[in-house]
Amino acid sequence: MSTIRHLNQQEAINVDLELFNEYQFSVDQLMELAGLSCAHAIAEAYSHEPNKSVLVCCGPGNNGGDGLVCSRHLKLLGFSPVILYPKPTDKPLFKNLVKQCQMYDIPFIYEMPDVEALNRNYHIAVDALFGFSFKPPVRPLFTPVLKVLCQTSLPVVSIDIPSGWHVEGGPSADTDALAPDMLISLTAPKLCAKHFQGRLHVLGGRFVPAQMSDKYQLNLPEYPGTSQTVVLTSKI
Repeated sequence: MSTIRHLNQQEAINVDLELFNEYQFSVDQLMELAGLSCAHAIAEAYSHEPNKSVLVCCGPGNNGGDGLVCSRHLKLLGFSPVILYPKPTDKPLFKNLVKQCQMYDIPFIYEMPDVEALNRNYHIAVDALFGFSFKPPVRPLFTPVLKVLCQTSLPVVSIDIPSGWHVEGGPSADTDALAPDMLISLTAPKLCAKHFQGRLHVLGGRFVPAQMSDKYQLNLPEYPGTSQTVVLTSKI
C-alpha cells in the first residue's frame, strides 16, 4: 500500500470545506464522529490504568469542541473526565455541547491546576486546545495551560495537532514544545505529525468518503473490524 498522505494547512482546510459544502456534513456531525473516535482511541490505549481520571483541556474552537464530545464519550466508557474550559464561547453549538457534558455530571474548571495538582489528581491529560488553523504564538490566556502540559509527568494525548505546533512545521521555537505520549490524527494526518516522537499515533474519524480519499490521494489504511480508529505507529 502507498504511504499515507500528510496534509498541509490549506489541504486540511479544503477537506473540511468540501465535507461541509459538497458532502453536506454539518459541523456537529463531524465533531461528534471525531470526538467519538478520540474517546475510543484513549480508552483502548489507557484502559489498563487503575485510575481513569482525565483532564480534558478544551480551547474555544472546533478542536475544543472535539474535546467536549470526547469527554462525554469517555464518561460513557468508564473514565472520569474533568473539563478545563478557560474561554467558553456563546455559539449555540458549543453551548449545547457544554450543556450535554453538564447533564452527564462532568465537572468544569476554568483555571489550569499547577503541575503538582495535575500529577496528583489525574492520570491522563487530553490536549484539545488548538487545531490546524493555529499559528504561533500562543495567546496569553493559554500560555500557562500549555506550560503545565509540557511539564507534567502524565501521558498527554493530543487531538489532531499538538497544541503550540504549526500544522506543517511542527514544534515552534517560540512556544513551549509539547511532546505528547499519543497523537490522534483526524480525517488524515497533518504534516506536523511527521515530527511526532511519542509512543502511539492513531488515526480517527472513520467517515472519509472514498471519492474524497481518491481525489486527495490520502492512501488511508483500512480500519480493523468495526473500530473507529486505526494505529499508524506504535512504540508500545
